[in-house]
Amino acid sequence: MDQGMYQTDFLVIGSGIAGLFSALRLAAHGDVILVTKSDLEDSNSYFAQGGMAAALKEPDTPELHEEDTLRAGAGLCDRSAVKVLVEEGPQRVMELIGLGVEFDRVDGHIALTREGAHSQGRILHALGDSTGKAISDRLAQLTREHSNIHIKEDHFVAELLVQEGRCVGVLVVNPQQELEIYLARAVVLSSGGAGQVYAETSNPEAATGDGMALAYRAGAKLKDMEFIQFHPTVLVGSGTSQRFLISEAVRGEGAILRNVHGEPFMQKRHPLKDLAPRDVVARAIWREMEETKTPFVYLDATSLGSEHLKNRFPTIWARCQEQGLSMDRDYIPVAPAAHYFMGGVQTDLEGATSIPGLFACGEVACTGVHGANRLASNSLLETVVFGQRAALAAVEFARRHPILPDPSRFRDYVSALPRKDTWDNQEIHRLRGQTQKVMWDLVGLVRCNDSLTRAQRVLEELTLEVEELTAGVWSKEALELKNILLIGRLITKAALTRQESRGAHFRTDVPEPNEAWRKHIILQRDQLEPEFSAVD
Repeated sequence: MDQGMYQTDFLVIGSGIAGLFSALRLAAHGDVILVTKSDLEDSNSYFAQGGMAAALKEPDTPELHEEDTLRAGAGLCDRSAVKVLVEEGPQRVMELIGLGVEFDRVDGHIALTREGAHSQGRILHALGDSTGKAISDRLAQLTREHSNIHIKEDHFVAELLVQEGRCVGVLVVNPQQELEIYLARAVVLSSGGAGQVYAETSNPEAATGDGMALAYRAGAKLKDMEFIQFHPTVLVGSGTSQRFLISEAVRGEGAILRNVHGEPFMQKRHPLKDLAPRDVVARAIWREMEETKTPFVYLDATSLGSEHLKNRFPTIWARCQEQGLSMDRDYIPVAPAAHYFMGGVQTDLEGATSIPGLFACGEVACTGVHGANRLASNSLLETVVFGQRAALAAVEFARRHPILPDPSRFRDYVSALPRKDTWDNQEIHRLRGQTQKVMWDLVGLVRCNDSLTRAQRVLEELTLEVEELTAGVWSKEALELKNILLIGRLITKAALTRQESRGAHFRTDVPEPNEAWRKHIILQRDQLEPEFSAVD
């Protein structure tokens, strides 16, 4: 094999729970290369606090879980995908336990709690409020130990390689900023979300929408890009670009929201009060902030008691202590921030995208499960349910397409790519911040035709500037900036197209849902006009 050319049976992009789970499943059927742009433990999954939703015991049932999911999704969930999630979810949870994931227990039984918009207590959690970390750490350990899985950390996927309509591999930038080609019989995209498109987010620095941008440039269809969930409660004044999230489970345990005058306000916003769907709570907080002219509201958990708070939410307790706040005595200042992407790369129920050979799972994918507003804690369940389905479908695809193209075909392609030896990282950083601010100010929690049109114009101007600045630059920073800009433009285009308010997409100029818009918006490269598809 030529230097810089690699072949494998299966290629997995990303190391969140979806990527790790699918890699372990694929490894039973051949060699796997897992490529991640930082280290194995750096992902959105790792920071997930709340838990994993599954109907494990009566009186809860998959049917009740399905009803709650459909209700939260504001009429845009695909019912067949939701059925898969709730019916296969309990078995995947049992498999995680079999793999050594230790969920919290009470008197020997798995502890279940309730979160917003759930009718039952069905949320499993681990390490109190570090569920994502507990699952990620165990799957990462198993991945590192597996002889069939070869991990490439600090490797950035710059392009999906499509030949004769089939995805056959990727172009990768290694830590020495050399270009490498990885070819595979099937590719699983599990690179996470895109919270860093916004100036205020609960997501880590790595969540720059890379997988969605890769798929779009390769010609794949993207769906529901206008639907970004803004988590209602992130800690104000946490001092980092990644805002610290105060889990919805705190409200599930009995905490309430108060405005700066100390007055509870959710009872006047929704019948479920503080446990209303996330989009409702986030907008209610925004309205209170607008009315009181303050940059936050308060989360009051003082009634829960210090021992319970320290045991149930040890990570949140410690972070608040660092900020000089004690959850049992002080109101916690919180505000909304970009949190979770309901849209993404369109897939079928098996994780297949519109490009043969390319499969997607996790937050990068749009399976149709979440609709217009994700039900709390369904996302971690989705990673394992559809991570397994994508892996099995990739195995079947590889069985039917065992022959890979000759690697030498790509030698000339790589050598012909433009390269620039020096670039201005400070300017790249400035443009990233400018893009994030435009998205936060104009395409954020509350939108309108005027703000979206202005955002579209500014983002187009920024794109021209960025393309000129980064031409031939293969640094991680430059590639992330291009991806953030592209995803920002796609969000804006979809938000302008949807002439209604639904779920997490709220426009002041069309503030009500419209049955005529109960459909999905599909965006694809080289298609000037969006495509529409019916809700299943």
